[in-house]
Amino acid sequence: MYRAIAKNKRNTVFIILLFLLIIGGLGFLASVIYNDLTIVIITLVVATGYALIQYFAAGSQALALSGAHQIQKSDNPRLYRIVENLSITTGTPMPKVYIIDDPSPNAFATGRDPQHASVAATTGLLELLDDSELEGVMAHEIGHVQNYDIRVSMIVFGLVVAVGFIADILLRMSFFGGRGNNNNPAVLVLGLAAFIIAPIVAAVVQSAVSRQREYLADATGALTTRHPEALASALTKLGQYGRPMRRQNSTMAHMWISDPTKPGFMDRLFSTHPPLAERVQRLGEIGRSF
Repeated sequence: MYRAIAKNKRNTVFIILLFLLIIGGLGFLASVIYNDLTIVIITLVVATGYALIQYFAAGSQALALSGAHQIQKSDNPRLYRIVENLSITTGTPMPKVYIIDDPSPNAFATGRDPQHASVAATTGLLELLDDSELEGVMAHEIGHVQNYDIRVSMIVFGLVVAVGFIADILLRMSFFGGRGNNNNPAVLVLGLAAFIIAPIVAAVVQSAVSRQREYLADATGALTTRHPEALASALTKLGQYGRPMRRQNSTMAHMWISDPTKPGFMDRLFSTHPPLAERVQRLGEIGRSF
């Protein structure tokens, strides 16, 4: 587990560099089209500033996008006590607890480190699961906190938004009122293709990072509760329910325990989650090893 935490901290740096490279590449193509190298500098400065802001603000943004509201123990003693007991068991600081008014069962964790973490669960999750299953799901989310997955996912969330935003601006610039090399059809076509492909590459990176995080958090949660069957049962129920979230946002899809989007071909192609059946199978193997 300690190796996984160290790896996640390294991955944070690599992901930031990768996204800055993508953003810098977009800026470079725009500078070629417009024959103005200052566009590269401006794009990188804006992207770096945005990344720094996101490091501190993305957690709050994710909670706001999901419609989550913070609770205290008196508001929902069942959920709060489960999270509190898991925090004591794992030795992690007590995270802020949120509830999302949504019939679709789901949960996520966010924050830049265990000292600034938050966990959220939907009303649908609370209604669908029994206590042991809910404990398994929240242990999974606390596992994300322990493993510093929340930092990785938060930065990926922020930078995916940044890539899409900058690509959209540069794409519009290419169509409306350019100068210089944008008279060269080959350069313009290459630039337009890059501006379209860059967000797709960002989504692929987001998906790849998320799938490995889910396996690790499943294992961490199972080791915490010593009851992997409960989490496996919860995941099975989530798979059978199959109802999308009311407030869907693709930029934070990788943060949930179960994919919150409506299933479809493109969703499966860029899935941020490994198949639930495979996760259940792995949990069964963990259970047999106890």
